[in-house]
Amino acid sequence: MGQSHPPFPSTRSRRRLGGIRRWVTAAAGALALTGGLIAASPPASAAGLTQVTGFGTNPGNLSMYAYAPEALPADAPLVIALHGCTQSASDYYAHSGWPKFADTYGFALVFPQTSSANNANSCFNWFEPGDSARGQGEALSIKQMVDKAVSLYGSDTRRVHITGLSAGGAMTANMLAAYPDVFAGGAIASGLPARCANSVAAAYTCMYSPPDRSPAQWGDLVRSAAPAGTTSWPRVAIWQGTADTTVKPANATELRDQWTNVLGIGQTPSRTESLGAGTTRSVYDDASGRPAVEVYSVSGMGHGLAVDPGSGPEQCGSTGTYYLDTVCAGYHTARFWGLDVNGAGSLPAPTGLTVTGTTDTTVSLSWKAVDGAASYVVHRDGTKVGTTTSTSYTDTGLATGTTYTYTAAAVDTAGAAGVVSSPATATTTGFTPTCHTAGNYDHTVAGRAYQSGGHTYAKGSGQAMGLWNTFTIRTLKQTAPAYYVVADSGCPA
Repeated sequence: MGQSHPPFPSTRSRRRLGGIRRWVTAAAGALALTGGLIAASPPASAAGLTQVTGFGTNPGNLSMYAYAPEALPADAPLVIALHGCTQSASDYYAHSGWPKFADTYGFALVFPQTSSANNANSCFNWFEPGDSARGQGEALSIKQMVDKAVSLYGSDTRRVHITGLSAGGAMTANMLAAYPDVFAGGAIASGLPARCANSVAAAYTCMYSPPDRSPAQWGDLVRSAAPAGTTSWPRVAIWQGTADTTVKPANATELRDQWTNVLGIGQTPSRTESLGAGTTRSVYDDASGRPAVEVYSVSGMGHGLAVDPGSGPEQCGSTGTYYLDTVCAGYHTARFWGLDVNGAGSLPAPTGLTVTGTTDTTVSLSWKAVDGAASYVVHRDGTKVGTTTSTSYTDTGLATGTTYTYTAAAVDTAGAAGVVSSPATATTTGFTPTCHTAGNYDHTVAGRAYQSGGHTYAKGSGQAMGLWNTFTIRTLKQTAPAYYVVADSGCPA
């Protein structure tokens, strides 16, 4: 993200900043940078990326670039992708991996672009109230891009999503807060909580030592930014490297607290999974059992966006400045949002999806037949797990004592999946104790513990674990869902 700068005055005289403030903030460096290095960005003119003009009054003085696959169906999803400091639309298009999934799953992409005319290091002005509030500045320009893309591509207004890296991630959080009626979901990569800062000085504080507010206090910042009476909120994915020294990992914890509170759920994960490459996904389900918040912690990753170059279905992107080779964030985010089930087919959703049985490692499902269906696809937690020609399916190889959410969709004779069913939630029987040895800070990030007053306590049991830091190493044993006990003396699984 880099240390963000306020913009220089534009010809519209949107801001009047003194020469001293411009010099001081320009000397500070970009929020996405470490060590003061400023990377050069290519112009926004990558193959396949098209500039779109005439998208509104554009009070934020931004540029709009878009990419849409050929033969994009009507009512396809739309994804807005915000670059980081010193980057451009073409830079994000070329490295992030999002075009691959636009082609694979069938959705349009919009890449807003800011410039040095707005900010000395081409950062989105996430810390400026006049640029991040509903109906103002850059935030309104991005909303106008959404409206333009919907009219150009016939996008489904119920499936508009936004993501961003660093300063773009911080702006993403603010956009989700200001426009919950526009976005169905968001993904914040190496970013900060919504409305954490309202000045340059506050931005530094948020980056390096975010305020330790309560979940309710963080949630109130979102609720106060949204239209009065808002009751429906976007789903949020949070990506953070544990070795990020530009936007400290504590920001991911505060983001988790903010959005779980907004969505009315607790701060204890429903389940935690390893994705490989040092990446842990913590899932927070809503009351219906649907994943509402997901936190992706990438061990050892610094400041940047997680990519995984390669041609495999779960791989994406290319490495570069602030594009780091770990896992493909775009792939996991697209699945979290449900973009891999694009509903391009004409068949209605199966009804009556029911859990007919569970064991320690299996879940059995059934549903009513759909006229014209050649087959059905079944998704677990937003990920396709099977295809069947019958109206029943048994999912196998599951973890004991774990809750999963399933949906099904009918597939027509052309191979197009239709509308996704209402979800059904199932919990496998049994429970397998697990042991975890880590620093107290890492235990809290993983959702195994919580901190209060600078001290750490085990989730569930509430046992004291000592100071909240990375140096105090403790072993926790999970003996039941969301229940941990201190087990330093020995922890047989």
